[in-house]
Amino acid sequence: IGLVGLAGLSRLSYQLDSALATMLLVSMLVFTFFLVAPLASVVFAPLAGAEYGFFDLFRDPSMVRTENVEPSPLLVREVTRRLPDGSVEHFTVINLKGPRYGVIVNSLLIATLVTVFATIIGIIVAFVFARYDFRGKTLLRILALVPMLYTPFINAYVVSKIFKINGLANYVLDRLGFDVIVTIGGMAGVVLAQTMMFWPLVYLNVYASMVQIDPSLEEQAENLGARGFTLFRKVTLPLSLPGIAAGAAIVFIFSLEDLAAPLAFNFYDVMSYRIFNGIKSAPSGEILPETSALALLLLLLAMAAFLGIRRYVTLRQYAMLSKGGRWSVRVRPLGWKGRLAVYLVLVPWIIFSASPQIGTITYAFAERWTGPLPEGVTLSHIAKTLGDDIVLTGLKNSLSYAAAALALIFLVGLSSAYVVSRLRLPGLSALDALATSPIAIPGLAVATGYLIFFSGGPFREGALAGLVNPFVAGPAVLFVLAYAVRKSPFTTRAVFAGLQQTHVALEEAAMNLGAGRWSVLRRIVVPLVSLNLLSGLLISFVYIMTEVSVSVTLGGLREGQQPLTYVMYDYLYGKVSVEGPHLVATMALLLIIAQLVVITTVNLALKQRYAFIGV
Repeated sequence: IGLVGLAGLSRLSYQLDSALATMLLVSMLVFTFFLVAPLASVVFAPLAGAEYGFFDLFRDPSMVRTENVEPSPLLVREVTRRLPDGSVEHFTVINLKGPRYGVIVNSLLIATLVTVFATIIGIIVAFVFARYDFRGKTLLRILALVPMLYTPFINAYVVSKIFKINGLANYVLDRLGFDVIVTIGGMAGVVLAQTMMFWPLVYLNVYASMVQIDPSLEEQAENLGARGFTLFRKVTLPLSLPGIAAGAAIVFIFSLEDLAAPLAFNFYDVMSYRIFNGIKSAPSGEILPETSALALLLLLLAMAAFLGIRRYVTLRQYAMLSKGGRWSVRVRPLGWKGRLAVYLVLVPWIIFSASPQIGTITYAFAERWTGPLPEGVTLSHIAKTLGDDIVLTGLKNSLSYAAAALALIFLVGLSSAYVVSRLRLPGLSALDALATSPIAIPGLAVATGYLIFFSGGPFREGALAGLVNPFVAGPAVLFVLAYAVRKSPFTTRAVFAGLQQTHVALEEAAMNLGAGRWSVLRRIVVPLVSLNLLSGLLISFVYIMTEVSVSVTLGGLREGQQPLTYVMYDYLYGKVSVEGPHLVATMALLLIIAQLVVITTVNLALKQRYAFIGV
């Protein structure tokens, strides 16, 4: 036993040299202090005997029961209108709002409906693209990615504008000769806008799963008599379950914490808005117990969805014996009935899903957009945006925060990926889980945790308060820390993938020739994974620039420290003006350009696969 213990210590001392020990320590400290501790504050604050605790949420009528009763979730009425020429016109007005319950029930119902709709649409689109060939498929695949170009706030605003009384939808209905006016608002509008935004997340995950299915499995099922929907239901769909589960979990989490759609449709009885408004209304540092309790519930729901679906998937076997062999993906020509369905149903939906981004670009260049269609073309909005001191300050702040966050991401992403890939120590799975978990953690929970953790205890006063307390020093440092922790998984996974393709024998050969671990890292490891590292940092950068939850929640705490996404929110819903949407659209256009540049660079220049969230 003694000899075995000595051998284990010898092996440990050989693996855990000073460089690896430092990288392990840095990674654990960063995630412990800037992720675990703030989230622990969210957990313990509502359970620490406050006057409004976690379990009070379920006894609060406004949280669980109907608070403001709508006359009906669907209003249909007949209206008569006299035209200028004296004739009378009869038409039907359909006002779809959906039900309205308490805050918690509303949030869960919206997230569930969005997840179901997005999953169904994503599976259908992925199956068509993965299994069939038809004219225009490549263009449609590109259009299907357009909703992934994130345009904070203005995308949901465009959707709400389309379905107003004088919106584009009713203009089209009128031109087609229908005597119907359709308006969508409330919960129904939120569900529609979020479904349009999030269904590509399911599509991308499911598509990636379907193209990796061994075609011999489907061929064997066909030989046994399975055809059509039976083949899809019993073979293709079950083998695609990992992608379905991953996409559905991310959609559920994103729906719970989304702020843009509730703001656009004036539907404020959801957890995300209540948390945001509770923090915005507490500039003195006193966060309402209700806010921290809601943040805890949001965190628990998100983690339950992520871990529950992950466990459900891991209980099943998806491995294929011929994985790693050579095969061609099963792609067959689409019949005339299928083509008809694609061109009459799928194409309109994909174009409609891209309408928020198309509308954003239109808003940026239109002179005005007060009716169903934009009027005129101008560059004045771009000129005014680029000359606006508030916008420039927000852009400068976002770039500064991103640069500082990327430096920390470089350190943590490289360290955690290298330690996990090279060390064989018990408990390292915890570091791996910590490094990837921020993708599944709502930003509103992180923002609430940062406010509670960094405004109390040793940070309440003194030198530390002047550095990180958001109510004393402002949120600038917290932006950097939150961005680094929340967006580091993209760099970490990219570096880990590069390390998996880099044989450890190269490092061992250098060390046998006398090179130290630090020298090996600098001269061998970093150059070999440099493309992965750069692509991961670029992806992290674009997600930092478009980050909303932390930016908007903490952005109002100190004038002059707001990031660009907070300025966009303020110009659209704070400083309300006729020109506001045009300026916000111009800012969103800058973000679209940045995203397109990154996608092009990562895919074409760096020859890496662009990593959308969860894909």
